[in-house]
Amino acid sequence: MQQILQQVASDAWCPPPDITVSEWAVLNRVLSSESSSEAGKWSNDRAPYQVGMMDAVNDPMTHTIVAMTSAQVGKTELINNIVGYYIDHDPSPMLCLQPTLEMADTWSKDRLAPMVRDTPVLRGKVQDTKSKTSGNTIRHKVFAGGHITMAGANSPASLASRPIRIVLCDEVDRYPVSAGTEGDPVSLARKRTKTFWNRKIILTSTPTIKHHSRIEKEFNLSDKRYYYVPCPECNHMQTLKWSNIVIPEDDHGEKEPSKTFYVCDNGCIISPNKKHIMLKGGEWRATAKFNGRAGFHLNELYSPWSKWSEIATDFLEMSKDVETLKTFVNTSLAETWEEKGESSNLRVEDMMARRESYDSRSLPDEILFITAAIDVQKDRLEVLTQGWGENKERWNIELRIIWGDPVRQDVWRELDDFLLQGYTVRGSEMKIACTAVDSGYLRDMVYNFVKPRQGRRVFAIKGSSEYYGAIASKPRQVGNQRVSLYLVGVDSAKDLILMNYLHADGSSGRIHFPADVDDEFFSQLLSEERKTKWVRGQPQFFWSKLRERNEVLDLHVYNEACYAILKPNVNKLLEKAVKVVDNGDNPEQEEQPLDTLKRRPTAPVRKRKSNWVSRR
Repeated sequence: MQQILQQVASDAWCPPPDITVSEWAVLNRVLSSESSSEAGKWSNDRAPYQVGMMDAVNDPMTHTIVAMTSAQVGKTELINNIVGYYIDHDPSPMLCLQPTLEMADTWSKDRLAPMVRDTPVLRGKVQDTKSKTSGNTIRHKVFAGGHITMAGANSPASLASRPIRIVLCDEVDRYPVSAGTEGDPVSLARKRTKTFWNRKIILTSTPTIKHHSRIEKEFNLSDKRYYYVPCPECNHMQTLKWSNIVIPEDDHGEKEPSKTFYVCDNGCIISPNKKHIMLKGGEWRATAKFNGRAGFHLNELYSPWSKWSEIATDFLEMSKDVETLKTFVNTSLAETWEEKGESSNLRVEDMMARRESYDSRSLPDEILFITAAIDVQKDRLEVLTQGWGENKERWNIELRIIWGDPVRQDVWRELDDFLLQGYTVRGSEMKIACTAVDSGYLRDMVYNFVKPRQGRRVFAIKGSSEYYGAIASKPRQVGNQRVSLYLVGVDSAKDLILMNYLHADGSSGRIHFPADVDDEFFSQLLSEERKTKWVRGQPQFFWSKLRERNEVLDLHVYNEACYAILKPNVNKLLEKAVKVVDNGDNPEQEEQPLDTLKRRPTAPVRKRKSNWVSRR
């Protein structure tokens, strides 16, 4: 008995067994049903590449781990396993930094809480928030020997000075340039680890724009590791690259993504069902000198949760539009997006040469619906109508200037008459499907105009200063009249138009110009250039005027917002357009298929408690 007691006492004072994060996960981690499609005990065999990424944390020579990855590769669970490991095995002060405070709350409630609840070794170490224990909240959890704080990169207060040993920065490319006025959020988080010789900084993200991506910059400073897998036919070790994916075509030249396969560097054809064999035999290989920073690059082709055929299907759909193709490159291929060029590369003379032999009286048959944009000036209203086809191809139709002070009602009546007109497409009249009116000037006059016309999809818009904001936000009800107002990501739209669509040489996103537009039209369209300024070591983009007048560019932006508001079902529009051509003698088939354009809700009607019928 004496010996047993001595052994128990000795074991109590011994340090915990020396295991890695991946070994801890296999022994202890339980995946929760609400946060994982494969609930139950953790297995490293499902995605073998995760082992090297997790165990880099245990390398005493490594102080920074960088993961530049796609979606669907299990990145979130890697972070969860690292957090669980330190709570249970090596208690330390930790910080989990998310892009916003709201996302920090979501991670705490939807990821951390279920993991603690369902993993037995963690269950008793982190008390439930409902216990009202001092210091234990949604954003701050205390456990024996340490704590974890959930913070938002947009909140200076949540990054206040407190010594931290383990910093986990998730989706760093979505962080703001500065946390308030305090500076770069990643730099602020790093500073909090200075007092720890054994600090660990984990940075993860899908990348964004080339040369301006945080995660790309961090990855380039690392030893740049790639996951090499063996060809199941010839055993040649290689990385999985999108350029080696083959999407076969049928006898009619149509792509068949369901038959997608991979071709190894030596020419061997690899079927999708061999992927798990390749992953199991894979290994991480560094391609640069190690300097304390372990970097990992991984695209979606490796994911055991994404079939090559599914990725191919996504590519075929997303490549139809520059904006969605950019998303595919970032989130599926884990590559930065390289812009085609600044707007200054385009010249008015070159644009004049691109004019085509059509006008508002003879529009191309490819047009499926029409939008209009209105810019309100002190002495006029400027209106630009555009026709839209497949893959966001667009045709400028007509630029109309309505002269007169916009405070006068007759100016707005003339605008209304213009918007009610139709254009002839494929032999029948096509009405304007959506209109955006800028409310930055004479706001109340704009509200008065659009309110009774919202049923015709005539909406008020306002430019948003948020860079990379949505092209068109969800509508919010404003003013006494409860008008639907859409905020427009002006800079995002200018990026697409000036740096992509104007450069497009195929049908996807290409902008067409009629024969009757002059050089002033193109001068206004090319009136701005994108510049970069560095704020606390981080790039910040902005568009700068090259000349005073830029109405045509603004009108292109507002038409872009119309497309985002409508979210048209292009496939149905195409089907109905084909029927119109096939049934040209039947006028009933020649109506514009507006039912395929989604309507946005106007101001909601408040229900009364009395028996009076609510007025609409």
